[in-house]
Amino acid sequence: MNNKVKCPSCGNDIEINDALAHQLKEETERIKKAVEEDARKKIQNEFEEKEKERNKLLEAEKQKNKELAETIAAAEKNKRREEEKIREEVAEAAAEKHRLEKLEWEKTKADMQKTVETLQRQGKQGSQQLQGEVLELDLEGQLKSNFPNDEFLPIPKGVEGGDIWQKVMESGDEVGSILWETKRAKTWDKKWLPKLRANTAKVNGSESILVSQILPPDVKGFHLIDRVWVSNYEYALHTARIVRFLLRRVAVAKKSTSHTDDDLRKIREYINSDNFKHKISMHYDVIKAMREELDSEVRLTQVRWKRREEQIKSLNVNFSQLEGEINLMVDKTSELPQIAGESDNDK
Repeated sequence: MNNKVKCPSCGNDIEINDALAHQLKEETERIKKAVEEDARKKIQNEFEEKEKERNKLLEAEKQKNKELAETIAAAEKNKRREEEKIREEVAEAAAEKHRLEKLEWEKTKADMQKTVETLQRQGKQGSQQLQGEVLELDLEGQLKSNFPNDEFLPIPKGVEGGDIWQKVMESGDEVGSILWETKRAKTWDKKWLPKLRANTAKVNGSESILVSQILPPDVKGFHLIDRVWVSNYEYALHTARIVRFLLRRVAVAKKSTSHTDDDLRKIREYINSDNFKHKISMHYDVIKAMREELDSEVRLTQVRWKRREEQIKSLNVNFSQLEGEINLMVDKTSELPQIAGESDNDK
C-alpha cells in the first residue's frame, strides 16, 4: 500500500502523516501572516488617524497663534499712532505756549521800567489785560509782516476799543481801511459788535474785524456778523486777506464805469457766502496739515541725527579700548601710530 502523497506546494513525495503536518504548518504560517498583516494595518491606521488629529491640532494652534500675533501687532500699531499723535499735540501746544510766554515776558520786562505806582495799578487789573496787550502786539506784528505795503496808524483819541488801524494800500493808493479789535475774554458778548461798528465809523473805516478767543456757538473760524467780521486768532490772517481782497475788488469796480452797484453787491454776497467760507477753511486746513507733517518730519530727522551721533561716539570709544588692549599685549608704553585722516577728537 502506498502511504505517500505528492505535496501540492513543493511537489515532493511525502508520507501522509508528514503531509498533514506540513499542511498544518503552512496553514499556521498563513494565519500568522494574516494576523500580523491585520495587526500591522490596524496599527498603521491608528497611527495615521492620530497623526491627522495631531496635524489638525497643530494647524489650529498655528492659526490661533497667527490671529493672536495679528491682534498684538494691530494693538501695538494703534498704540504707536496714539502716542505719536499725543506727542505732536503736546509739542505743538508747548511751542505755542512758549511763544506767548516769551512775548508776555518781553512786555512785562518793558513795563517794569515804569514807576512803582504804575506797576501796582497794572497788578490790580490782573494778567488778563496784559495777555490781551501781548496778543494785540503779536497780531499787529504778523499783519505788518504779511502786508508790508499797508499803513498802520495809531488809534485816534476818542476811539475807545479799537486796537489796530490798518490802511489797505494798492499801487500806492489807499483802497480802504480796517479797524481791528482784540478780545481775550472767557465769554462771548454780542455788545462788542455795535461798539466796534461805531468806532469804525469814527475813523471813516471801511471794514471792522473783531478777533476773539471765544466765538459765538454757531461760528467756526470766522464769519460776518452784523457787518462785523468775527474771527479767532487762528483765522485772523486769513480773514485779513479776505477783507483786503474785498476792498481791492470794490475799489477796482468803483473805478470801472462798466461795473454797477449790483456788481459790487454780488462780490460782497459771494465773499459772505458759506461756499466761499468753506473753500477758505479747506485751504487753511490743508496748509495746517502740511505744516504739522513737516514739523513731525523735522523732529524725526533730529532724532535720527542724534542716534547716529551716539553710535559714532560708541564706535570711537570701542576703537580706543581696542588700541589700549593691543598696546598692553605688545608691552609698549607708547600709543600706536595715529591712523591717517583720523583726528584726536575722533578718537
